[in-house]
Amino acid sequence: MPDSVQFRPIAPEELASSLFASFRRFQKVTHCWRKAEGQWVLKPIAFTEDWDQNDYQRLTAQLAQTLREGGALWGAFSSEGLKGFASVEGRLIGSRSQYAVLAELHVSEDFRRQGLGRRLFALAAGSAQALGAEKLYISAMSAQESQAFYQALGCVEAQEYDPPHVEKEPCDCQMEFPLDLLESL
Repeated sequence: MPDSVQFRPIAPEELASSLFASFRRFQKVTHCWRKAEGQWVLKPIAFTEDWDQNDYQRLTAQLAQTLREGGALWGAFSSEGLKGFASVEGRLIGSRSQYAVLAELHVSEDFRRQGLGRRLFALAAGSAQALGAEKLYISAMSAQESQAFYQALGCVEAQEYDPPHVEKEPCDCQMEFPLDLLESL
């Protein structure tokens, strides 16, 4: 990980689309995981994820709401500006309120594969633990690379699916991370 990257909470007053001026959410996807007859299968599904100004404005409003509702927002900053972020919702979900939701985790295209995602995930998991959760709930993009990242951290298929997340993103993989594994990160 670059020594020049600083990790810190992002304050509500920092939330403006200009915060994302040096951030590039770009991912070219060629294969995605889909569940077929109870088994996960890698399928050739191609698309490009490339956020524009409207996406950043929508994201800014969503992150502001997360903070208003008691959630956490972490950022990774280089000298150029924001290069990664992760947010955890402030409310717990699940049949026993065992999950805190990892709402967002993204690293700018130019700073990937340098350890920022792992560090942001660990900070988010610590915030989930502070909320009293047992596990982090992740409705994760089904792209092969995204799934490889979460699995490398120790995430597994969620024991309990959250219906609103499944309804909102039916192609996402519903995952969990037991917070007692936090020290392994």
